[in-house]
Amino acid sequence: MKKIGLLINPVAGMGGKVGLKGTDGRDVLEEARKRGARPESPLKAGKALEKFLTIKDQVIFYTAAGDMGENQLENLGLNYEVIHHYQGDSQPEDSYQTLEQFKKLDLDLILFSGGDGTARDVTKYIEFTIPAIGIPAGVKIHSGVYAKTPEAAGELALAYLKEGSLPLKEEEVIDIEENAFRRDEIVIAVYGYLKVPYDDSHLQSTKSPTPQSDEGAQTSAALQFIDLMKDDVLYIIGSGSTCYRILEELNLDGTMLGVDLVQNKKLIARDVNEQEMVDAIHKADQVHLVVTPMGGQGYLFGRGNQQLSNKVLELLSKDQITILSTVGKLNSIQGKPLIVYTGDPKVDQQISGYYRIIIGYEQYRMYKVQPAND
Repeated sequence: MKKIGLLINPVAGMGGKVGLKGTDGRDVLEEARKRGARPESPLKAGKALEKFLTIKDQVIFYTAAGDMGENQLENLGLNYEVIHHYQGDSQPEDSYQTLEQFKKLDLDLILFSGGDGTARDVTKYIEFTIPAIGIPAGVKIHSGVYAKTPEAAGELALAYLKEGSLPLKEEEVIDIEENAFRRDEIVIAVYGYLKVPYDDSHLQSTKSPTPQSDEGAQTSAALQFIDLMKDDVLYIIGSGSTCYRILEELNLDGTMLGVDLVQNKKLIARDVNEQEMVDAIHKADQVHLVVTPMGGQGYLFGRGNQQLSNKVLELLSKDQITILSTVGKLNSIQGKPLIVYTGDPKVDQQISGYYRIIIGYEQYRMYKVQPAND
């Protein structure tokens, strides 16, 4: 019987939709709850674990109590053993103690659900001793140890356990300093490496920074979009340095890593969350969203802009979305389609298709957008 360690960070991803850019720290978690945030990580872990139902009698999971793993395994009827108990809300120490137990169990694989902070914990305690796969559930998911989607994480684990033919590859664990992230600053460091079963159709790429040579192209694309802006339309300006150029050219004090609302070339609201966008869309006569993909990974929605959730996107048609990019960013995706993962397959299909991407002033490129699980 195959032995799998399961670690779920229950609070990972809770800050995304409410505009907090993470949940590192007890005070930030409490603020996320005040804003109505709900746990994301256990639900996404469940989507990965569903893949094991086809071999449920051939695997046993070792995990922590409650929403750190036990609840999801119990709900699905999978074989498991609880190796760590705790009282009240889980704490970082509970993850550390669970990981320490993993090292004593001769596991075939570790599955962990969270973001880059969770991956940091895993690499600190596990390093290269046990193969691991990340289930993407956090706000910051830049490391190459994560699968493209929760479903892909389950499929990759199954392929590794059933076939045993997938090679193991050392992938970087990187993280953005969260307090700097909230200040619209990007401070990235490499925290280690994990051995990951490798299949590039299931694993995401490490996020690529914007090359300095692309800065001029960003500005020209932004100027093209500004020329197309119409009076009285509510513009939702997505996160990222390419979209931020629009705000800079309009001399508006918006955010690089958040989402802003602009109307008649004036800043209406700064760094809005999911509910604030939903409310604004309902009140507006005309709405348009502008976004940019994540370099290297190719995500248009579902990475770093969780405020633009399925609840926001279901209110928009494909014609109400404009994509800005540079040639360099598209080249970093190596010709693969841009991908979306909102957690709602119907919304993913609604916003998929071919887009006329603005890549410069009076320059466009047709490009395909598709659901991440296709």
